[in-house]
Amino acid sequence: MLDPHCHSSSIMVERPAAVAFELMSDGLQQGRWAWGSLNRTEIEPGLFCGTSIFSGKQTYVRLNVDRARFQVDYDVGGSKETMQFRNMSRVIPGELLRMGADTCVVTLLTWRLQTQTDAEWIQFGTIHEAEMFLIKGLLERD
Repeated sequence: MLDPHCHSSSIMVERPAAVAFELMSDGLQQGRWAWGSLNRTEIEPGLFCGTSIFSGKQTYVRLNVDRARFQVDYDVGGSKETMQFRNMSRVIPGELLRMGADTCVVTLLTWRLQTQTDAEWIQFGTIHEAEMFLIKGLLERD
């Protein structure tokens, strides 16, 4: 079934979950793989701003990090005032999936806004799927 409300993308990474989680929970490091908010700077503690590779506009991001669960909720918006929960990442340790201790699965989830067109929704999913390969590459070569 194609889910009309939530898009998920996952990839297996040959690194321990704790290592992958550091990349997913670091607002500056995300500026290396998040195409909607590249080249980030921290404009105040915990608030980041980057540039969309697609529109050239600024994107603001705040990370809500749950280290115990290897989960990050991302508030995103075109300005500090318009940020809202949009995305979530989760890192699942490989041993939980019987893959081994030095592997993990990184997952990105995003939920569709009622205001998004079909084309915008397809773009979001396609971007997240491509970002999976960037995340994997960064983790496995660093």
